[in-house]
Amino acid sequence: MQLFDIRGEWRPESDEEFHCMPGYGPSPPPPISKCPRSGCISIVIPVWREADAVFPLITRLRNFPEIGEIIIAAAESPPGFQEKVEAAGAVVLQTARPNRGEQLNIGAQIATGEWLLFQHADGELHREHVEALAALNGTDTVGGAFYRRFDERHPYLRFLEPLERWHSRAFGTIYGDQSIFVRREHFFSIRGYAEIPLMEDVDLSRKLRASGGIKLLDPPIRSCPRRQIAQGPWKVTLRNLLFLILFRCGVPVQRLHSWYYAFKLESGES
Repeated sequence: MQLFDIRGEWRPESDEEFHCMPGYGPSPPPPISKCPRSGCISIVIPVWREADAVFPLITRLRNFPEIGEIIIAAAESPPGFQEKVEAAGAVVLQTARPNRGEQLNIGAQIATGEWLLFQHADGELHREHVEALAALNGTDTVGGAFYRRFDERHPYLRFLEPLERWHSRAFGTIYGDQSIFVRREHFFSIRGYAEIPLMEDVDLSRKLRASGGIKLLDPPIRSCPRRQIAQGPWKVTLRNLLFLILFRCGVPVQRLHSWYYAFKLESGES
């Protein structure tokens, strides 16, 4: 079956055009000319176990003229998922296993926009965020993310937001739930994401800071807090911090991935 983007343009689907070099991220496709403001952003969304969450996001994003295409990289999707996503106006790529770094690379392989924006299925992304990225001067910025906003999970930490903004801007790690964006050509020059199922955003953040100027944008962004509120914000925060420490200490990512999702299942998170 042929693939089409939301503008009705044919998309290549051969294995060669989607090929990713194992362990090194995606190989660079032919360079493209700088796109105009309209259609200059390609959205890439990895999906595993959150199939239902992606449909409201697609419906909202497809109405923004700055977005040229929405690419869903799905692992172990339920029956009928691909047909429903294509009917909603997005491109679907299927992967054999859940591996977020690999899924993001495969989605980036077919993207054509000047900017690649990597979005979580349950994250927030509104018109103001898209317009801020489309207006960004790409000549002095290779990538970045949006500032983080403390929400109802952490009402007593909002006074720390100025410090958090400085930390993120100066040297802090940028995370996937901040909607990371990268210039397409630069993404391939640094070999994209590490093909690992967890902490792929931490690794990409390190490579971005080492390779050029990054920028943090307003308005601030937040991830969906519903499950975190139900499970307890401090419990979730400390759990995530523990896994980050274990990753930096060299614990194998595959082991961290199995532990992480085992903990989420035990706590009632999907």
